[in-house]
Amino acid sequence: MSAAADALAEYRPALRPRVLLSDALLDGAATVHLIKDTDSGSSFRVGPKEHFLIARMDGERSLREIGEEYAREYGRRLDGARWQQILRMLGTRGLLAGADARTPAGPAAPAGSAAPGGSAVSGGSAAPVTRPARPAEPARGVLRGSVRLVADADATTARLHRAVGFLLAPGWLVPLLVLVVAMEVVIALHVGELLVDARELFTNPVLLTGAATLLWFSTALHELAHGVVARHHGGTVAEIGLRWRLPVVIMYCTVGNYLYLGSRWQRIHTALAGAVMNLLFLLPFCALWMFAPLDTATHDALGALLLLGSAQAIAMLVPFPPLDGYRIVSQLCGATGLAASTGTYLRLVARRDPAAADYPRRARTAYLGYGLGSVLVLVLILAAVVAAAHHLLTV
Repeated sequence: MSAAADALAEYRPALRPRVLLSDALLDGAATVHLIKDTDSGSSFRVGPKEHFLIARMDGERSLREIGEEYAREYGRRLDGARWQQILRMLGTRGLLAGADARTPAGPAAPAGSAAPGGSAVSGGSAAPVTRPARPAEPARGVLRGSVRLVADADATTARLHRAVGFLLAPGWLVPLLVLVVAMEVVIALHVGELLVDARELFTNPVLLTGAATLLWFSTALHELAHGVVARHHGGTVAEIGLRWRLPVVIMYCTVGNYLYLGSRWQRIHTALAGAVMNLLFLLPFCALWMFAPLDTATHDALGALLLLGSAQAIAMLVPFPPLDGYRIVSQLCGATGLAASTGTYLRLVARRDPAAADYPRRARTAYLGYGLGSVLVLVLILAAVVAAAHHLLTV
């Protein structure tokens, strides 16, 4: 073995500390992993074989040791030229710690083989996902735009987590969820009268303004809840701000590493947090509605608030993009681009295209299940709207 080849075999590559790797995700018929450089914001897809190698670049294992693990897993060894391709691809993207100084000399890679989008292991594609150089300043305009509310969103979320994070402990969270379920049962049992209360609310501008303000505040808490729960699971919050599409103005909270949280269930908890917060927000109003001695107008307005707030929370769990329910279902299916991949697969099935058979069983199950589930959800929404309209017209 030449000195250069031996130096290459003993090289111990390490990813930069702020480089994130996702779990395996379905992407069409393929299985991919996402890799993100949190400093630049760029990310790209790699296949399972590339991920197998990259995930082991911890500065402790040498290329010889990683190669031996790869050979045991996949039954083949990588030669020096392939290693050079992989290292150059990662170095070009700035993902290796000290890439310029520490990447050893070795056999030259074939011309063009180390292009940033190329895959040096399995012939797949290290396809770019997003590639912003730096977080851009939020767009501002009269009719549409956004603006940051805090300079350091992650620090702000950390302070919120220190203040209210104890509520995420089972001893607090479980009783609160039991109360939420009990509240929703009460609302379901009184849905007919609450529909009438909601109709009447829209005829009273003063009470309607108050209810709308409370619901807007609920959406702000919804967004902050995403950030606090993400922080609880080790996530980071990139931005907290306001976004407007006049006449609608909403708050937003962007979790920068949502897809890279430690486990699928942590990502589901983060996505679910907003709707749960909407319902927790309603608990004191439910107590007032049920037990406080109120005048008829205020009592009915609180009833309408409970119905509209519950509908708001449930609507966020509808499994269509860009709602939280879509993120939850995507995680349950272990897929990225679930809606688009489902549409592509179902079109292939409808045309009886042989390409549909190339999808692995897991992908076929996920896309067929999401397609059928989406139809069922649409039918249920339509049925609920028709039933509500019928009730209001007959009361």
